[in-house]
Amino acid sequence: QVQLVESGGGLVQAGGSLRLSCAASGRTFSSYAMGWFRQAPGKEREFVASISYSGGSPYYAESVKGRFTISGDNAQNTVYLQMNSLKPEDTAVYYCASIHTLHNLHFAPWDISEYDYWGQGTQVTVSS
Repeated sequence: QVQLVESGGGLVQAGGSLRLSCAASGRTFSSYAMGWFRQAPGKEREFVASISYSGGSPYYAESVKGRFTISGDNAQNTVYLQMNSLKPEDTAVYYCASIHTLHNLHFAPWDISEYDYWGQGTQVTVSS
């Protein structure tokens, strides 16, 4: 029903910047929100940021506040993650995800269980 494709990953030096993009196709009109998660080798997939297309403020993980910015372009069905002041600990595969069904009593975009569709991920490597 929905296909998500991430792009923009790569190798950057610590302190540098990178912008990730997530292009959505299919039933994009049914999306409540989109988010970014990341997963480093040997670790659990963790929440990074999310944005709602119905209004409200975006959400960010504490570890990226002040450095990352999530934004969306509804006309292009695309969500972005601008990453500044990158650190080696930001190294991970970054995944784009979309919420189409509300799974919790209240909207909780930081909860991985809220998301219904996932992209294949894009590698971000930050060298020290």
